Amino acid sequence: MKIYTKTGDRGETALFGGQRVAKDDLRVEAYGSVDELNSVLGAAAVAIGDGGARAMVMWVQHRLFDLGAQLATPAASDPKLTAHVPKTTAAAVQRLETWIDDLDGKLLPLRTFILPGGSEAAARLHVARCVCRRAERRVTALARTAPVNEEILRFLNRLSDYLFVLARWVNQEAGVPDPTWEPGDAT
Repeated sequence: MKIYTKTGDRGETALFGGQRVAKDDLRVEAYGSVDELNSVLGAAAVAIGDGGARAMVMWVQHRLFDLGAQLATPAASDPKLTAHVPKTTAAAVQRLETWIDDLDGKLLPLRTFILPGGSEAAARLHVARCVCRRAERRVTALARTAPVNEEILRFLNRLSDYLFVLARWVNQEAGVPDPTWEPGDAT
């Protein structure tokens, strides 16, 4: 089987179930942003190295694949098909909240805004956080026009918070301070 199909050469793609839509369709934008987030997280996982933080990021990557499959499957699809698509659940959101609370409890309280950066792994996590926020905006736009599992939006919202806290924790573990914002004038 070849990797290319030539079926998208005219600006269309197939959703899960076969429906053809434009490549700039809100649904494609939504799951495409989630796919981009997953790729950016893969780069962050490599920079993190082995250990518990990497395992958590990889768990998130698996959940993002589940989430992308949901977004690529319109609710009007064949019920037999949609029954096999993994669903984002409140339990997944709760897991992120537990991780946020655990990591945040190990950090010094923030007294100022921080800049994305510090260690390479933290910088990559901050990029992932920004891509996550964009994915959340794209899914929000889709949810205005089509049914979307509300847990997907909750998961993405919590995920960006988790990535922020994880970036701070990764810096702390590496002994690298978070760069702080130093407001200045425009001259």
